[in-house]
Amino acid sequence: MNRSPKTYAYLALLIGVISVSTSAIMVRLTVTPAPVTAFYRMFFSVLLMIPFFVAAKGAGIRSMTRRDWILISLAGIFLAFHFILWFESLELTSVASSVVLVTLQPLFAFAGTYLFFGEKASRQAIWSAALAIFGSLIISWGDFRISGMALAGDLLALTACLMVTVYLLFGQDVRKRHSLILHTTLVYGISAVVLFIYCVFFSYNLHPGNSENLMWLLLLAVFPNLLGHSLFNWSLKWISTNTISVAILFEPAGAIVLAYFILGEGVTWYQAAGSFVIFAGILLFLSGDFKKKEHHHHEDLDDKGRKMGIEKVKEAESPERMM
Repeated sequence: MNRSPKTYAYLALLIGVISVSTSAIMVRLTVTPAPVTAFYRMFFSVLLMIPFFVAAKGAGIRSMTRRDWILISLAGIFLAFHFILWFESLELTSVASSVVLVTLQPLFAFAGTYLFFGEKASRQAIWSAALAIFGSLIISWGDFRISGMALAGDLLALTACLMVTVYLLFGQDVRKRHSLILHTTLVYGISAVVLFIYCVFFSYNLHPGNSENLMWLLLLAVFPNLLGHSLFNWSLKWISTNTISVAILFEPAGAIVLAYFILGEGVTWYQAAGSFVIFAGILLFLSGDFKKKEHHHHEDLDDKGRKMGIEKVKEAESPERMM
């Protein structure tokens, strides 16, 4: 049975969400400062992408317009600062709080796609996003501490959420017109350069640490980046930023489970309940998205059928046919 590209896009989205769920845990296991960790994550990602870029003979880089370069550069800059802020937040607050806040993207994505692309969200999409956000708040309810370092970490995570949403919005426009290899290599490359400049400017030691730390830095590039963000970028050609942003809300549930087994962080009743609510919100949103696309598909088929019918009538009434 032939499957549509959109079906594979949703499968890629699922793999991507599971992959990014490992990010917070791996960052916690590194010993390098947050900006240095972010730099190596992007640097190794670019190194891993270069063979594919070369094999694709530049992946159509010559077709890039000035507008494309501006958008993709902005995407790389916002992605770089997303990682800096989020990794810093993980040093100040809990995994649950940080991951929950950084994945509250629908709050920004719905507004951004409306302002920049005129993409309106349905009532079902808004309510399902609200349900997923409510689940995220349930998870964080017992973990938020409105004081000192934890509050600073929460604010950094929320700002990182804004940064990654803007990155996706800029990336959506370019990705629909260019290949995944080109988009990913350029965005990651620009992001790595920005992070390198940031580290040098603020005098961070760029030594990657011991072999174990180097392993975590490499795994950060392989799983959250190449099997996470790269698959999100690939999915952008068929799935909207809104859909991806809501699906990413499953990340807190995955991160909490991993934190329990790897970091020994306990799972509370509100974390379990919040995860369930998030999952329900995601299913509600995606079901609405499927119905909308299926409705549009049937409309396209009806339009095609009407056009074919009109053409047949014209053909039957043509002078040649009547002779």
